[in-house]
Amino acid sequence: MEGRPTSQLIADHLREQIVLGHIRPGQQIKESRLASQLNRSRGPLREALQRLCQEGILISRRNRGVFVTEITTHDLKEIYEVRESLESAAASRLLAGSPKQIQDTCEVLKEIVADLEEQVTASKWQTIARLDMQFHSSLVAGMGNSRFIRIYETLAAESRMCILNLEVSYPRVDDLVKEHQNILDLLEAGDRNGLLKSIKRHMQKAVEDLTATEQDKRIIA
Repeated sequence: MEGRPTSQLIADHLREQIVLGHIRPGQQIKESRLASQLNRSRGPLREALQRLCQEGILISRRNRGVFVTEITTHDLKEIYEVRESLESAAASRLLAGSPKQIQDTCEVLKEIVADLEEQVTASKWQTIARLDMQFHSSLVAGMGNSRFIRIYETLAAESRMCILNLEVSYPRVDDLVKEHQNILDLLEAGDRNGLLKSIKRHMQKAVEDLTATEQDKRIIA
């Protein structure tokens, strides 16, 4: 960690604070206050903000400042559509790779599913959201393409924003572990068609749950 650029450390910190909802959608990021809080100079801080703007997590508004992006239902659908495409491509590439590559990825996923099951029982939603995305990020990472991984990291952050900032408590929590276990089982079995269908269903259900929850909130309001 110490060898990483200061701007990257700041960006990672801010991204996590935003993803966890500690910095809310639409909230302005004030450079002077943030520099004081983090005890950092303005140069690396501005680089970090620029990085997050490029990722789409922040938005810069002329003559107004930098704000946390507010994710709409349209954004949510786009995020999960791209996630489905990337994960499907990564899964296909992974299955075309070496048996050891598949085995190593499955071992990582098994540990995550075990942790996920424990957290679901304890109803720790922030940890569940983190493990959920860690599972999918690890699946993508298994193929070993650094550019795929870098692109997916942004989607993973946006997905956690969707889940936590919409205050969703996983309406299908009982199915959450089963769905991830099914993806893992199909990968381990080398069932390409089954795996791609499972990824597609998983993404579609996530969008249905998130959009349904947002609609319910609007009706209650």
